[in-house]
Amino acid sequence: MFFGISHLVISVSDLDRSIFFWQDVIGFSEARRGEGYVDIDTGSAVLRLIQVQSVEARVSLRLQVNDVGQAYQTLLAAGATSLYAPMKTPELEEMACVSDADGHAIAMWRALTEDEWDIVPELPKRGEWMPDAEDLLKRLLAHVPALFRMLARRKTTRVIEELATEAGSPVTRELVIKGYITSSAKITRYRLAEPLRAEGINPDDYKTDFDYE
Repeated sequence: MFFGISHLVISVSDLDRSIFFWQDVIGFSEARRGEGYVDIDTGSAVLRLIQVQSVEARVSLRLQVNDVGQAYQTLLAAGATSLYAPMKTPELEEMACVSDADGHAIAMWRALTEDEWDIVPELPKRGEWMPDAEDLLKRLLAHVPALFRMLARRKTTRVIEELATEAGSPVTRELVIKGYITSSAKITRYRLAEPLRAEGINPDDYKTDFDYE
């Protein structure tokens, strides 16, 4: 019965000005026009800009961008009014917000990378861990590129706890080192040598683990 949302309707007091804002400043393209309206293709939804005498209902839109600061300054330079400058949110996003000439709110946002978080995520551990073992793994994981760190955190923690179960002991620093090495694909384990050395650990002492299939 329902096929989805085809358009988001935005009332504007100056159609040409709004077309310039959405098309020339922001970079979206015109999809269609008719008497008193223009459709703007945003790539994910169509904005229908409709000319009215007076804007009575204002909307709020969120635009995903790769550089919040740059997008914010671009819209300010085009005549938008700042509602709030770029900031980090509790949802681990960076956001800024402006209003256009008709008072519609336009929020720009992007997800923060883990390197930009103000917290170090907890390990998804289940068993008993020695405090120094947990601290070591968190420091070692910091060397993993942020894009892959969540996956590495889950896999490495699981492998380490499997080793601890086999050994019948809590997770120790030694088990963390072994699990950190063996949870990585053998072809890329050479990359682990530098993080280990940074922690005062000699990779040569773990040649068996580096060679583990």
